[in-house]
Amino acid sequence: MRLFAEGVFVLPPVRVFDVRRAADAFRFVSQARHVGKVVLSVPREWDAEGTVLVTGGTGALGALTARHLAARGSRRLLLLSRSGPGAPGAAELVADLRAAGADAEIVACDITDPAALADAVRGRQISSVFHVAGVLDDGVATALTPDRVAPVLAAKVAAARHLHELLPDAQEFVLYSSVSAALGTPGQGNYAAANAYLDALARHRHVRGLPALSLAWGPWDVGAGMTGTLTDGDRERAARSGLPVTTAEDGTALLDAALSGADPAVLPGAVDIAAFTGRPEVPHLLRGLVRGPRRTAASPAGETGFADRLRALPADERARVVLERVRAEAAAVLGFATAEAVERDRPFKELGFDSLTAVELRNRLGAVTGVRLPATLVFDHPTPEALAERLGTELVPPAPGAADALMAGLDELEASPHELSAGDRSRLRVRLSALLARWSDDRAGQDPDDDEGQDADLRDATEEDIFALIDNELESP
Repeated sequence: MRLFAEGVFVLPPVRVFDVRRAADAFRFVSQARHVGKVVLSVPREWDAEGTVLVTGGTGALGALTARHLAARGSRRLLLLSRSGPGAPGAAELVADLRAAGADAEIVACDITDPAALADAVRGRQISSVFHVAGVLDDGVATALTPDRVAPVLAAKVAAARHLHELLPDAQEFVLYSSVSAALGTPGQGNYAAANAYLDALARHRHVRGLPALSLAWGPWDVGAGMTGTLTDGDRERAARSGLPVTTAEDGTALLDAALSGADPAVLPGAVDIAAFTGRPEVPHLLRGLVRGPRRTAASPAGETGFADRLRALPADERARVVLERVRAEAAAVLGFATAEAVERDRPFKELGFDSLTAVELRNRLGAVTGVRLPATLVFDHPTPEALAERLGTELVPPAPGAADALMAGLDELEASPHELSAGDRSRLRVRLSALLARWSDDRAGQDPDDDEGQDADLRDATEEDIFALIDNELESP
């Protein structure tokens, strides 16, 4: 035993399967994928008399969870939040819980502080943990500074870790994660990373025989909290994204179903597969169910029906069609009735766009055009008119001018000087020197805004100077 205590010997690893997943456990062993012991665990009995700890307990989702647990039969509830009893609606929440037969207490606590959390649970028999607390600070990836990432990670990651270490004997350990970690949601890179940790922690506990359940919720419609009060436009936008909002009634029913299951990580809620079809980027988790856009070697991303239509139009008409499409997609994102509500020269920010709706507009325009567009598209081109001009240039590049064609020829000549014979190089010297001399005399073909000093240099150059310049450019001896 001394050698075990000193770490010289270690016990073989143990992989735990829920008894309801016995078939998976036997398959795992039969494939010789295990190292050490494989055991089956039996679900623990729910202890209605134990204390249920709910983090973020005075928030909209935490309060909903607490009310549901009381209605389900929990007799003791400890709700933790930063504001504690002073939070809006806290007194009403306690009254509702006591009316449901529960002894409820709200305690002010910074759950990211391990000492404060230890003080809050000291002397209490915590039988269940519901880690609901969270912080949102949405923004595109390029705008996520350490100051914007750290608080989001702390509320989810640090608090979950402290709970895991402080309460090893909890019979339930439920983590409120987010679908952003499983499918990815625009503008939530920091939140997705934080919730991915919760999913991983649940699996870490599960394979070690500890109770764990991570619930990757989509957006909730509970009237307040992190998502705030949703408008009809918000609900429509969520539905278009493929992740319809979850109502309080549906959410609590899904919670009960997940608590009675055997899986350590669950994505409760509806996913509209059809809404993901045809998108330029399909979440990895759904790629076996959703068809992405068809791409062939003969048809690059930009070669779409929309681009073909533009190429057939005159330049003025082309600009009008692209602008109309940008305004229509912007109106759809913002929930406006018509595209006319989107003024062509009004900044997107004044129209009501934020980082999330900007990414949604980018996604919609990418699906229409087949062009991979940057997440900062709306910020780089801040008005519908500017954005339409950018898209028009991307879809139908302007034809090269005469100077561009000549420069391309010179580039080609410069790249292969050794392919020319001595006679060819001699003829080119004469032709180019004559051309330079003529331009120096009459300034034919010169832009009047060109630098006068350069013209003077050409006029004053001797024949030897010109030949030396040409030889240098052509890399000839």
